[in-house]
Amino acid sequence: MTTIAFIRHGTTSWNLERRAQGQTDIPLNEDGILQAKALSRRFDGEKWDAIYTSDLKRAKRTAAAVSEILDLPVIEDKRLREVSFGLMEGTIEEERVKQWGENWKDLDLEIETDEAVQLRVETFIKEIVEQHPSGNVIVVSHGAFLNDLFGILLKQEYKKGRLENTSVTILEQKDKWELKLFNCCKHLSKQGEQKS
Repeated sequence: MTTIAFIRHGTTSWNLERRAQGQTDIPLNEDGILQAKALSRRFDGEKWDAIYTSDLKRAKRTAAAVSEILDLPVIEDKRLREVSFGLMEGTIEEERVKQWGENWKDLDLEIETDEAVQLRVETFIKEIVEQHPSGNVIVVSHGAFLNDLFGILLKQEYKKGRLENTSVTILEQKDKWELKLFNCCKHLSKQGEQKS
């Protein structure tokens, strides 16, 4: 049985501005760094076998914080990158409407196709299961990509929703993938307690 903890990276300045990040390489902001540290403490004393991350800065920095606690190397994998938002990257909704009109979602803005994302998900997950058939693996990635990944692995049992920054979602593979924990940010409430 393979168990995977999927983590969305910490907060960036573009998250706060609600800008489409996609594969633009935006780093964590100060809050994002604090979130990553709080996340890492959550894993203290637990047994995990490997940490994989997107190669984008915001995910790598989040994974590095967990790596320090678990004393595990971080393995970068480009397949874990955020969905490419094409021409939308760097824009907010208001700017998209101004540039392309109210129906901008219907235009070809060079956004990565569902088929391309599915291929990334399926090849990555197949390798993880083969390499860690009874292992516990941490994967740090991005909101839209993880939403797509959960939909692919859990099928009709999953409805897309907002994934919080540094949220933890755990899936186990038995006969099929099962959701054990979803979008959990309990470590951030503890972070607030430590600040005060």
